[in-house]
Amino acid sequence: MSEQEEEIDLASLSDEELVQQMHDDLYDGLKDEVVEGVEILLERGWEPYRVLTNALVDGMTIVGIDFRDGILFVPEVLLAANSMKAGMSILRPLLAQTGAPKMGKMVIGTVKGDIHDIGKNLVGMMMEGAGFEVIDLGINNPVENYLAALEEHQPDILGMSALLTTTMPYMKVVIDTLVEMGLRDRYIVLVGGAPLNEEFADAIGADAYCRDAAVAVETAGALIKRRHNQLAAMAS
Repeated sequence: MSEQEEEIDLASLSDEELVQQMHDDLYDGLKDEVVEGVEILLERGWEPYRVLTNALVDGMTIVGIDFRDGILFVPEVLLAANSMKAGMSILRPLLAQTGAPKMGKMVIGTVKGDIHDIGKNLVGMMMEGAGFEVIDLGINNPVENYLAALEEHQPDILGMSALLTTTMPYMKVVIDTLVEMGLRDRYIVLVGGAPLNEEFADAIGADAYCRDAAVAVETAGALIKRRHNQLAAMAS
């Protein structure tokens, strides 16, 4: 397997073959190869946004679908996400320079009392890969952390995660605080984590429950689009 990988000269591949190979390399978590592929496409005159969407986002979409369907598991997805991150580190400054379209902005963090972050990290990486700007607050966040980040970054989306049944109710504390302050309608609130479900999300007043990273990206995109359409309708 490794010999076969060594035989592939990425620079000798056509654009189409190279993008396909990058999808495979992302899937296999081959960070160096993904970085090399990004550099080759940029050298060939590809716009940074085109590299992001065609090579990285499309590749991570396949990873996300197979993760959702139980074909891939967390360790493999983390490897793929780290490879994506390495490619993104090259593209990010270029995207900023070229003013590439942003899907939106998200603040995400694990709630107070909970130190689990694998799911949150995956969501953050996949969201970033889909063109969102992501501000990751890390673990064990009291309501004050969320409020400060919302004020500072003015995101479109607030994402909260919990892996423990004991920390799940804290999500309601955050949402109730936003309601009390008159801020709730400013943000799309997404929640996720193994013990959660749609009924819980509805009960606490979240906009949606996302069972995994792939669903989070789809849901965020759909809700952002709906919000933009509503704002456009109000403006007209």
